[in-house]
Amino acid sequence: MAEASILELHGLQDLLQILRSRGYRVMGPTVRDGVITVSDIANIDDLPRGVGDDQDAGHYRLRDRGDDALFGFAAPMQSAKSVFFPADELLWRGRRESEGFSTEPAEAPSEPVALIGVRSCDLAAVGVQDVVLSSRGFPDSRYVARREDAFVVATTCADPAGTCFCASMGTGPKPSAGYDIALTELLEPEHRFVAEAGSQAGADILAQLGTEPATSEDTSATEQLVTDAVASMGRIMRTDDLRNLLYSQAQSRHWDEVASRCLACQNCTMVCPTCFCTSVEDVSDLSGDLDERHRVWDSCFSQEYSRLHTNFVRDSTASRYRQWITHKLAAWTDQFGMSGCVGCGRCVTWCPAAIDITAEVAALRNSADQDREG
Repeated sequence: MAEASILELHGLQDLLQILRSRGYRVMGPTVRDGVITVSDIANIDDLPRGVGDDQDAGHYRLRDRGDDALFGFAAPMQSAKSVFFPADELLWRGRRESEGFSTEPAEAPSEPVALIGVRSCDLAAVGVQDVVLSSRGFPDSRYVARREDAFVVATTCADPAGTCFCASMGTGPKPSAGYDIALTELLEPEHRFVAEAGSQAGADILAQLGTEPATSEDTSATEQLVTDAVASMGRIMRTDDLRNLLYSQAQSRHWDEVASRCLACQNCTMVCPTCFCTSVEDVSDLSGDLDERHRVWDSCFSQEYSRLHTNFVRDSTASRYRQWITHKLAAWTDQFGMSGCVGCGRCVTWCPAAIDITAEVAALRNSADQDREG
């Protein structure tokens, strides 16, 4: 791909305008209801200028950074998953008629999406979802349609949160693949972006913006920013032999200890950028003449999710937590050839009981070590 170039602040605004002129629905990070979330943006003033985030186990707060950084936060509350794989999606609609009943499928997505400011962890999660939802024998047609036409502008994360551990998972903090354009925001000596094209479409737009080649100083500043971000990761997870570790600890007493704290509230799976469990809901209007079938996000933390006839496959919180973490970090590798965790830390941040996946893996390692010593 082309060498790195410099995109000025006004150039970012021009980028948004070009994408909109090409028919894209432009979405990116914006502040809403006390969180940074992904939503429609019209211009760079909709981005979270000067807004940072403090995240720790069971803790999320926005803060004033005291500068003009547009991407000076760690991870939005929700990832790109909610754009490509909506939490509630209409599958078909049926109507009672004078004679019989007619059905019509939901319209396929028609407006392509341009996502701005995608973090490297979330970009890696999109890659995971691509494998799960579009690369197997029965691809999800709506997901495929949204992904095929999408344009992705990724951004390097310069300020990891206290719950971030993407460096441990090899997914960040700098985007490495899967983007059309990658930006690294530099604030000194002037506000600018180091831009890199990751596709021909991205290269064409950068050429249209008339960017200048990046200097060696710009490149060095980018490399230093990434080095500092790796050093400031709030969490670490050892991943060596993780699959075998979790399989060997299937009967560990530690699962009961976690269950004593876990509320089985499903928060961790609802904010996870790779979880893909769904259910189907049928709804009708008050007259009974209109029926709809929706696909909605579900969770393996729900007891109902594992119901077979009148029994539950996993009837305890301990078994459901074990299922989630073992699938995410071990069985996922067997199924899809990759980890189901990208180190975004959302499951730690949004857990009301402050349960920390990195701490639980460490505890299981200690338990395994004690078993060997004993």
